Amino acid sequence: MSICILLTGGTFDKEYNEITGSLAFKNTHMKEMLELGRCRLACRIEPLMLLDSQELQDEHREMIIDRCSKAPEDRIVITHGTDTMVRTATEIAKNVSMKTIVLTGAMIPYAFGSSDGLFNLGSALSFVQVLGPGVYIAMNGEYFHWNNVVKNREKGIFETRNA
Repeated sequence: MSICILLTGGTFDKEYNEITGSLAFKNTHMKEMLELGRCRLACRIEPLMLLDSQELQDEHREMIIDRCSKAPEDRIVITHGTDTMVRTATEIAKNVSMKTIVLTGAMIPYAFGSSDGLFNLGSALSFVQVLGPGVYIAMNGEYFHWNNVVKNREKGIFETRNA
Protein backbone atom coordinates (compact mmCIF):
# COMPACT_ATOMS: atom_id res chain seq x y z
CA MET A 1 0.00 0.00 0.00
CA SER A 2 1.42 3.35 -1.04
CA ILE A 3 0.31 6.60 0.56
CA CYS A 4 0.40 10.02 -1.08
CA ILE A 5 1.23 12.92 1.23
CA LEU A 6 0.08 16.25 -0.21
CA LEU A 7 1.67 19.31 1.38
CA THR A 8 -0.28 22.56 1.49
CA GLY A 9 1.46 24.41 4.31
CA GLY A 10 -0.16 25.44 7.55
CA THR A 11 1.53 25.62 10.92
CA PHE A 12 3.26 22.28 10.23
CA ASP A 13 5.86 23.95 8.06
CA LYS A 14 6.10 27.43 9.55
CA GLU A 15 9.33 28.73 11.06
CA TYR A 16 10.16 31.70 13.22
CA ASN A 17 11.63 34.59 11.27
CA GLU A 18 14.17 36.15 13.62
CA ILE A 19 14.34 39.38 11.64
CA THR A 20 10.62 40.18 11.47
CA GLY A 21 9.52 38.22 14.55
CA SER A 22 6.80 36.50 12.54
CA LEU A 23 6.08 32.99 11.38
CA ALA A 24 6.92 32.28 7.75
CA PHE A 25 7.58 29.44 5.33
CA LYS A 26 10.99 28.36 4.04
CA ASN A 27 10.77 24.67 3.17
CA THR A 28 8.76 21.67 4.23
CA HIS A 29 9.87 19.52 7.16
CA MET A 30 8.05 16.43 5.92
CA LYS A 31 11.06 14.30 5.01
CA GLU A 32 12.70 15.06 8.35
CA MET A 33 9.46 14.27 10.22
CA LEU A 34 9.09 10.90 8.49
CA GLU A 35 12.72 10.06 9.27
CA LEU A 36 12.42 11.14 12.91
CA GLY A 37 9.27 9.05 13.27
CA ARG A 38 11.12 6.10 11.68
CA CYS A 39 8.30 5.77 9.16
CA ARG A 40 8.54 2.52 7.19
CA LEU A 41 5.52 3.15 4.96
CA ALA A 42 5.77 3.62 1.23
CA CYS A 43 4.98 7.33 0.94
CA ARG A 44 5.13 9.67 -2.02
CA ILE A 45 5.48 13.29 -0.94
CA GLU A 46 3.96 15.88 -3.25
CA PRO A 47 4.40 19.54 -2.32
CA LEU A 48 1.52 21.65 -3.66
CA MET A 49 1.97 24.94 -1.85
CA LEU A 50 3.19 26.41 1.41
CA LEU A 51 0.38 28.68 2.55
CA ASP A 52 -1.33 29.66 5.74
CA SER A 53 -4.79 28.13 5.44
CA GLN A 54 -6.38 31.57 5.85
CA GLU A 55 -4.71 32.50 2.55
CA LEU A 56 -6.19 29.54 0.65
CA GLN A 57 -8.48 30.60 -2.16
CA ASP A 58 -10.93 28.60 -4.26
CA GLU A 59 -8.26 27.98 -6.90
CA HIS A 60 -5.97 26.44 -4.25
CA ARG A 61 -8.75 24.11 -3.10
CA GLU A 62 -9.42 23.19 -6.72
CA MET A 63 -5.73 22.27 -7.06
CA ILE A 64 -5.94 20.09 -3.95
CA ILE A 65 -9.09 18.39 -5.27
CA ASP A 66 -7.46 17.85 -8.66
CA ARG A 67 -4.35 16.25 -7.12
CA CYS A 68 -6.49 14.00 -4.92
CA SER A 69 -8.49 12.89 -7.96
CA LYS A 70 -5.43 12.28 -10.12
CA ALA A 71 -3.21 10.66 -7.49
CA PRO A 72 -2.57 7.02 -8.33
CA GLU A 73 -2.82 6.19 -4.63
CA ASP A 74 -6.18 5.44 -3.00
CA ARG A 75 -4.91 6.66 0.37
CA ILE A 76 -3.92 10.30 0.82
CA VAL A 77 -2.76 12.38 3.77
CA ILE A 78 -2.94 16.16 3.40
CA THR A 79 -1.05 18.55 5.66
CA HIS A 80 -3.16 21.66 6.07
CA GLY A 81 -3.57 24.68 8.29
CA THR A 82 -6.15 24.17 11.01
CA ASP A 83 -8.12 27.39 10.49
CA THR A 84 -9.79 26.30 7.24
CA MET A 85 -9.15 22.55 7.35
CA VAL A 86 -12.86 21.71 7.73
CA ARG A 87 -13.76 23.87 4.72
CA THR A 88 -11.19 22.14 2.53
CA ALA A 89 -12.29 18.70 3.77
CA THR A 90 -15.88 19.59 2.84
CA GLU A 91 -14.88 20.60 -0.69
CA ILE A 92 -12.83 17.44 -1.16
CA ALA A 93 -15.71 15.27 0.06
CA LYS A 94 -18.05 16.90 -2.48
CA ASN A 95 -15.67 16.20 -5.36
CA VAL A 96 -13.60 13.07 -4.67
CA SER A 97 -14.93 9.60 -3.99
CA MET A 98 -13.57 6.09 -3.55
CA LYS A 99 -10.40 7.29 -1.81
CA THR A 100 -9.43 7.51 1.84
CA ILE A 101 -8.27 11.06 2.52
CA VAL A 102 -7.08 12.30 5.92
CA LEU A 103 -6.27 15.96 6.58
CA THR A 104 -4.03 16.82 9.50
CA GLY A 105 -2.20 19.82 10.87
CA ALA A 106 -0.48 21.29 13.88
CA MET A 107 -1.24 24.00 16.40
CA ILE A 108 2.49 24.61 17.02
CA PRO A 109 5.12 24.68 14.24
CA TYR A 110 7.25 21.55 13.95
CA ALA A 111 10.39 23.71 14.00
CA PHE A 112 9.59 24.80 17.58
CA GLY A 113 10.41 21.32 18.89
CA SER A 114 7.31 21.08 21.10
CA SER A 115 4.92 20.67 18.20
CA ASP A 116 1.94 18.36 18.07
CA GLY A 117 2.68 17.96 14.35
CA LEU A 118 4.76 14.78 14.55
CA PHE A 119 2.08 13.01 16.60
CA ASN A 120 -0.69 14.25 14.31
CA LEU A 121 1.20 13.10 11.23
CA GLY A 122 1.74 9.64 12.73
CA SER A 123 -1.93 9.43 13.65
CA ALA A 124 -3.00 10.48 10.16
CA LEU A 125 -0.72 7.90 8.55
CA SER A 126 -2.21 5.22 10.78
CA PHE A 127 -5.81 6.28 10.21
CA VAL A 128 -5.42 6.49 6.42
CA GLN A 129 -4.41 2.81 6.40
CA VAL A 130 -7.41 1.50 8.36
CA LEU A 131 -10.35 3.79 7.58
CA GLY A 132 -12.65 3.15 4.65
CA PRO A 133 -13.11 5.50 1.70
CA GLY A 134 -14.11 8.99 2.79
CA VAL A 135 -12.68 12.27 4.01
CA TYR A 136 -11.48 12.66 7.59
CA ILE A 137 -9.61 15.03 9.86
CA ALA A 138 -7.01 13.60 12.26
CA MET A 139 -5.88 15.72 15.18
CA ASN A 140 -4.58 14.84 18.65
CA GLY A 141 -5.00 11.09 18.25
CA GLU A 142 -8.62 11.27 17.13
CA TYR A 143 -10.23 11.15 13.72
CA PHE A 144 -13.41 12.90 12.67
CA HIS A 145 -15.67 12.61 9.65
CA TRP A 146 -15.48 15.72 7.49
CA ASN A 147 -19.15 16.59 8.12
CA ASN A 148 -19.12 16.17 11.90
CA VAL A 149 -16.13 18.14 13.13
CA VAL A 150 -15.43 21.65 14.33
CA LYS A 151 -12.33 23.46 15.53
CA ASN A 152 -12.94 24.67 19.07
CA ARG A 153 -10.90 27.85 19.01
CA GLU A 154 -11.27 28.43 22.75
CA LYS A 155 -9.75 25.06 23.64
CA GLY A 156 -7.44 24.82 20.63
CA ILE A 157 -8.73 21.35 19.68
CA PHE A 158 -10.94 19.66 17.13
CA GLU A 159 -14.07 17.96 18.39
CA THR A 160 -17.21 16.29 17.19
CA ARG A 161 -19.72 18.89 16.06
CA ASN A 162 -22.59 17.27 17.99
CA ALA A 163 -20.61 16.87 21.23
